[in-house]
Amino acid sequence: MRVILLKDVKGQGKKGDVVEVSDSYARNYLIKGGYAEQATAVKINDIAQKKAAADFHRSEELKAAHELAKQLKGRQFSVNVKAGAGGRLFGSVTAADISEALAGAGYAVDKKKIVLSSPLREAGDYDVELRLFEGVTAKIRVKVVAVTQ
Repeated sequence: MRVILLKDVKGQGKKGDVVEVSDSYARNYLIKGGYAEQATAVKINDIAQKKAAADFHRSEELKAAHELAKQLKGRQFSVNVKAGAGGRLFGSVTAADISEALAGAGYAVDKKKIVLSSPLREAGDYDVELRLFEGVTAKIRVKVVAVTQ
């Protein structure tokens, strides 16, 4: 019997796969447990259309990520941070702070895509890597400016 998996099933396949299994295994375990449904021509065609749409959206996101990486490559952004009399920063610069600086310049980059080995705790220039998409990275320069009160 051909079934369409609704969930990942160990030893059979991943969600959305069309697999051939024995009739009893399909009826008594997969379908009854909500792991699969019987494959019909309409359902198989529907899954093919959904996969094609997902691939198209993924390719569009990849193009957008490459374009953003091209725009950001080598650019410098500054982050102002409060500092004490000795120039010591109050707190540190995190990925969220860098994301806000990028947003202020008109670039929407999520803080989860900013790679910092550790928070920036001193004023100065730092190279920061952005992982925009799977396999798409960009390096930017972040200038941490200490603002004394």
